[in-house]
Amino acid sequence: MSRRVVVALVAGLLVGLPTLASAERAQRGTALQPDLDVEELTPGQIQRAQEPEAPPPKGAPAKRAAVRTEPRHESGPPRSVACSGAFAKASSHLKLAMLFNSQNIDFTEVDGPEGSKVMASVLFPKDPKRRLEVWWSNEADRSQTSLIVVNGQSTWAAPRGLRLGLPLASVERLNGRPFKLKGFDKDGSSQISDWQGGALEKIPGGCNVGARMVADPKTPAVALGALAADQDFASNDPAMKAAKPKVAEILIGYLR
Repeated sequence: MSRRVVVALVAGLLVGLPTLASAERAQRGTALQPDLDVEELTPGQIQRAQEPEAPPPKGAPAKRAAVRTEPRHESGPPRSVACSGAFAKASSHLKLAMLFNSQNIDFTEVDGPEGSKVMASVLFPKDPKRRLEVWWSNEADRSQTSLIVVNGQSTWAAPRGLRLGLPLASVERLNGRPFKLKGFDKDGSSQISDWQGGALEKIPGGCNVGARMVADPKTPAVALGALAADQDFASNDPAMKAAKPKVAEILIGYLR
């Protein structure tokens, strides 16, 4: 399925619409010095040891209790896309660079519709698992988010927790109900066409989520042929479930 068709379906859907606990501290006890026997102490020494500590002289600085500091755990930028903040419609390449560090972002060519190339901001371009594409409506100024693309080996999560590799049943659970998707094309790809009013259709921030799913490679060609690419099927359709599709690409888009 071409990127142009995928983007068009995303636009169509739009129209239809942790902090870790601190570790427990070990209790400290006061141990007697091993080389000093209590029986060797004189009565005067024992008496002085039992007396309360005298207050410091007037004007002397008070003793400060030792403070044990825990190691500081610095949390990095989020690894999930929300339709707000740096990923809001009014975002820009500059905002992304400020949040993720300019060394972790590049403005470069990515695959566009029908084999074309599109200039986009790519987060972590050299790390397949952290890679994320952000397309701009105003390409010259690198501003006004148009499309956010999660593909390849990326581990980024889309709104509602949608991730690459999720099977059909898991996507249904995230949506809260069955949804509709196209049949499979010659490459075994199917595009989600309607969330049917589920949770993945109602995303705060004004964006919309679309996804492309790919059938299990072991699915017989005859079974895929029965799911025509120009028709819509329910996600709980037995024939669709038998194809065992998984999420292969996620598109988060904004209307212009």
